[in-house]
Amino acid sequence: MNQMTIGAKLVSEFDREMAKTRKILECVPAEKLEWRPHERSSTLSKLANHLAAMPIFAAAIVNGMAKRSHDAASNSALLEAFDQNIAASREVLGAASDEHLTAAVPQLNMTREDLLRERMMSHMIHHRGQLTVYLRLLNVAVPGMYGSSADEK
Repeated sequence: MNQMTIGAKLVSEFDREMAKTRKILECVPAEKLEWRPHERSSTLSKLANHLAAMPIFAAAIVNGMAKRSHDAASNSALLEAFDQNIAASREVLGAASDEHLTAAVPQLNMTREDLLRERMMSHMIHHRGQLTVYLRLLNVAVPGMYGSSADEK
């Protein structure tokens, strides 16, 4: 019986979370990109662009190389950057060996697998939650992430 590699499992999890993140990024209103809920908060544009860039962190964690896209000025550019970052990291994740993913990164005392979950996946989920609050405050319908939202019922 063939056992699924860690990389294949991570790609499956990655795909699910990226689909959820894309759903929320699709809702970002272009006319409100400079809006922020508080003077110490990021603008909607900065938060959305951070989310769109986050998938490339997976490639950086696995092989140390990642090219961050520039901040997008439109929703279509934001989604295009997001999709490109997903494609680049998905390829790297799928090709990584179990040995490479379970090796500790000495200066961080964590494995690459743990780093992927904490510094990329959980980090993305955190910022995705922030984005849902921004959208709610802007009276934009919020899509469900792990089931339907109040706007979808």
